[in-house]
Amino acid sequence: MRMTRRMFGLTAAAGALAACSGGVPRATAPVTMRPVPNAGYDAWVAGFRGRAAAKGISPEVMARAFRGAGYLPGVVERDRNQTEFTRSLEDYLAIAASDERVSTGRAMLQRHGAVLRQIEDRYGVESRVVCAIWGLESRYGERRGDVPAVSALSTLAYDGRRGAFFESQLVAALKILQAGDVSPERMTGSWAGAMGHTQFIPTTYLAYAVDFAGDGRRDIWSDDPSDALASTAAYLSRSGWRHGQPWGLEVALPAGFDAGLTGRGSTRSVAAWQALGVRPAAGGVLPDHGEAAVLAPAGTGAPAFLVYRNYWVILRYNNSEKYGLGIGHLSDRIGGAGPLRGTFPPDATGLTLADRKELQQRLTRAGFDTEGADGVIGDKTRVAVAGYQRKYGLSETGEPSAALLRHLRG
Repeated sequence: MRMTRRMFGLTAAAGALAACSGGVPRATAPVTMRPVPNAGYDAWVAGFRGRAAAKGISPEVMARAFRGAGYLPGVVERDRNQTEFTRSLEDYLAIAASDERVSTGRAMLQRHGAVLRQIEDRYGVESRVVCAIWGLESRYGERRGDVPAVSALSTLAYDGRRGAFFESQLVAALKILQAGDVSPERMTGSWAGAMGHTQFIPTTYLAYAVDFAGDGRRDIWSDDPSDALASTAAYLSRSGWRHGQPWGLEVALPAGFDAGLTGRGSTRSVAAWQALGVRPAAGGVLPDHGEAAVLAPAGTGAPAFLVYRNYWVILRYNNSEKYGLGIGHLSDRIGGAGPLRGTFPPDATGLTLADRKELQQRLTRAGFDTEGADGVIGDKTRVAVAGYQRKYGLSETGEPSAALLRHLRG
C-alpha cells in the first residue's frame, strides 16, 4: 500500500521552526541592524497596542518590550532580497556534514552527554539527532543570532511581506516575555525572529519549549543549551518520532532504475523496494521499519536514500528535502558513521568534489586564501580565483575550472 505524508499524520504547516532557516544559509551582505526613526512604524505600534491588549498582553509588558525597540531597515532589506537560491545536494551535504561540523558534533555529544542521555530517556529522541539539529541550526550555539526579537518582528509585521504572520509571532514573543521566561534584552535571534540554540520561532516556543533545567524558565537563549535541546526533542517526540528507528539510510540503486519511482510521494514496503533491486550502500539487507520512499535528488547515478517515518518527522522542523537528508546524514556521522559511499558526478565545469577541495587548498597555499577547503564554491573562493587569475595573467572570470586546477598543479 502506498503511504503519503498525510497517512503519517504530518503536515509541514505544523513545523516551520525557523522562519528563515535551511540550516545552511547562503552568504549575505552585511546590513545595518540598528533602529532608525520611522513615523509610519511608530503609528503602527500605537495601533498594535490595542490588538495586543485584546490578546491578553498587559500594558506593562508592552511598554517594557518596546522600550528601546524600533524600526530595523536591515530586517526589511533581508526580507525583500531573499532571492531564490538552491545549492546542489552535494554542496548542501558537504556543508551540513563538513569535517568541522562532524568533529564538533562528536565533541558536543561527549561534553553534554549526561544531559543528552537524560533528554533521550525522557523524550525518546536519540542524542545524535538532537545534536545534529543543534549543529545545523546554530553551529552548536555559536550562531544564535543577536537581533532584538521585538524590533525584528514588529518591523516585519509593519513593513514585511507577511504582516499577519509576523504580527502573530510578535504577539507570541510578548506572551513569552509576560510569562517571565526571558527579558526583552536577552530575547534575541535571527533577523526573522528565530531564536535560541535550535532556532524556535515564538509560536513554536509557546507550544513546545520545556523547562528541562527546572529553574522555572524555558530558557533557550542561555549559554547552557539544556532547555533548547530538550525543547527540540519534545518537538520531535510530539511530532511522532519513533525511538530506535533510523531516519533512513544510503542505498545503491540498480542500473536502469526508474527515476519516476523516487520522491517523497512514492512509498512502498521494504520488501517491494528489495524486489526492485534497492540495496544498502554498505551491503546487506534493507532494514524493515515500515513503508519507505527512495530519494535521489541528484539523480539515480548519485547517492540515493531510503527514508522511513522519522525522516518525515525531521521535515516538521524544516520542510526541505535537503534539510532532512542533511540532519539525517549529520546525525549518522556524529554517531560514528563514515562519509557517503556513493559519489556525485562532476559539476558543470568538470570538477568533482575532491577536485574542488584540491583547488581551494592549492589556492590557499599560493597566497589566495579561500578560508576553508570544503569543495563548495562560494564568494570567498571566487575572489581567490580572480586574484590568482589576475596575478598570472589568466582570463579573470572568478570561476573555477579544470584548466585552472591544472595551472595550480604546475
